[in-house]
Amino acid sequence: MEKESLNTTVPMSKNKSSLNTSLFTFDIPRLVEKMKHQDIWAKEELHSMILFKNTDKQIILIILQEGTELKSFQSNESITVQIIEGKLKFYTRRKTVTLKKGQLLTLNENIKYRLTAKEETVFLLTIVNGVLQFA
Repeated sequence: MEKESLNTTVPMSKNKSSLNTSLFTFDIPRLVEKMKHQDIWAKEELHSMILFKNTDKQIILIILQEGTELKSFQSNESITVQIIEGKLKFYTRRKTVTLKKGQLLTLNENIKYRLTAKEETVFLLTIVNGVLQFA
């Protein structure tokens, strides 16, 4: 895969007034289970859902099939990756780390990276002060 895109869905509340609140909660295990039962999951290597998005931050729930590799990502902003399930190998030019369930990685802005799911992996990607850029 030379270029990747995150096809995402956004869980929307039927109560429009909830969009004006500053407190959001998410049942991550329930969302993951729902995502895994959608048709797209059987066909695609990557499935994602935007949990939160504003001008300063995005939080994206991502599921990768085992062996899926995402190449040439560069975030112009800081990111965090928190592993919910599975194992993810995260590569930068200077370092490679393997992240397991419960681990959190932070990466400063303007650093190219790629990642590989060593098994079916669920993680939260948080992008602060910007959006993800594809190189």
